[in-house]
Amino acid sequence: MIRLNATDAGFSAAFTDLVNARREADEDVARDVTAMIARVRSEGDAAIKDLTQRFDRFDLDAQGWTLDRADCLAAWEGLTPELRDALELAAERIATYHAKQKPEDRDEIDSTGIRLGARWKAVDAAGVYVPGGRAAYPSSVLMNALPAKAAGVGRLVMVTPTPNGEVNPLVLAAAHLAGVDEIWRIGGAQAIAALAYGTETIEPVDVITGPGNAWVAEAKRQLYGVVGIDMVAGPSEIVVVADSRNDPDWIAADLLSQAEHDPTSQSILFTDNANFADQVAEAVERALARLATEQTARASWDANGAIIVVPDLIAAMPLVDRLAPEHLELACDAAEGLFDMVRHAGSVFIGRYTPEAVGDYVAGPNHVLPTGRRARFASGLSVLDFMKRTSFLSLDQAGLAAIGPAAVALANAEGLPAHAESVAIRLRSN
Repeated sequence: MIRLNATDAGFSAAFTDLVNARREADEDVARDVTAMIARVRSEGDAAIKDLTQRFDRFDLDAQGWTLDRADCLAAWEGLTPELRDALELAAERIATYHAKQKPEDRDEIDSTGIRLGARWKAVDAAGVYVPGGRAAYPSSVLMNALPAKAAGVGRLVMVTPTPNGEVNPLVLAAAHLAGVDEIWRIGGAQAIAALAYGTETIEPVDVITGPGNAWVAEAKRQLYGVVGIDMVAGPSEIVVVADSRNDPDWIAADLLSQAEHDPTSQSILFTDNANFADQVAEAVERALARLATEQTARASWDANGAIIVVPDLIAAMPLVDRLAPEHLELACDAAEGLFDMVRHAGSVFIGRYTPEAVGDYVAGPNHVLPTGRRARFASGLSVLDFMKRTSFLSLDQAGLAAIGPAAVALANAEGLPAHAESVAIRLRSN
C-alpha cells in the first residue's frame, strides 16, 4: 500500500505514477480473442460447442444450450423470502430510476418555418453478459437488463457460462424478475462473438453490455462497430475522501468493498489528518483478517491501495479529478460543497451514511461504470445505451429559399458540385 503526503517533496511525481499505473491483467489476450472471434464467425455453432467444452468443461449438446423461463421461475420460487424481498426492492428501485432516463422526442418549427427534430427508438435486440459459475452476480443481471427493458428493447438475450454445468440460482431468479427473454449457457469471447455475428442457433443482437474477464472485455473492444457496447471495463476502483470525524472501521470497510473484487482493483483514501490515516490503515489490517475474501482483498490493497494525506479536503479534489474514479465517496462534513467541485467520476456517494456498496445493489443508479480514468469522457450504463436517435427535417418551398443559397455556397466551396446542384435545381424552380 502506498502512503503519500501532498506536502512532501516528490509528491507530484509520485502521484503522477499512481495515476498512470496500469492495472489491467497482464495476459496478452488480443491474439487469442481475434482467433476465437474468427472461428465463431466462420464455424458458428461448432466453434461455440468446442470452445465451451474446452473452457467450461460443458457439453452443450448433451446438457442443453439454453435455460428457459421455467428454470428461472423455479430458481425464483426456491429463494428464501429474505432474498426475494431484497431482489424485488433492488429491481423496483433500479427500474424506477432508469425509467426516468428515457428521453423525449423533439419536433418543432423554427423561425424560418422549417420543421426539424429528433425521434428516439430502442434497438431491436440487446445482449447482456453475466459472469457464471459460483462467482455470479444477480445484481449485474438487474443493472443491465432493467435499463434495456425501460428503453423498450424487444428481445433481451442473456449469455452466462455454466462451468462444469453449474448454474447459479440467484442469476436465474434475477433473470426471471427482469424479464429476460433468452438465456444461453455460453461465456467468454465466444459468447460475445455469437451475440455480435449470430450462429445457426443464436440470432445476433444490436448492443452488448455487461461485465466479464479480460477476454470478454477484449472481445467487446474488437467487436465494437459490429455491435454497440456499453464500455470496455477494467478493474474496479474506489476513491474515498474522508475527514477525521469518521469511524476508521467504516472507511476501512469501504476501501475493502472494492479490493475484494479482484487483485487488480484499487482503493484510495484522501484525508486531511495523518493520525486518521494511520487509524484507517490499522483498521484495514484488522478487517482483512476477518474477510472470507482476504486473499484477493489483501493482494489488491498491497499492490494498488493508497492513502494520501492532503492539507485540506478541498486540495484533494483536483487530485480526485485526475484519477477520474469509477466510485467516489465523500465522507465528510463538507460533502455537498466538495460534490460541487467534482468534474470526473463514474458515480458519487455523498455523506457518511452513503457507502458505495449500497449503490451496487439497491439504491437505483447503475453500477456499470467507467473505469481506468474513462470517467473523463464516459458515463455509466443507462437507458440511452439501448436507444438511438434519428434526426429529421422537413422544408417547404419557402424554407428551402431561406437556407438553400447558403448550402449551395458551402457545397461549391467544398468542391462538391452535385451537392450544390441538388439544392440549386430546386431553388431555380421557385
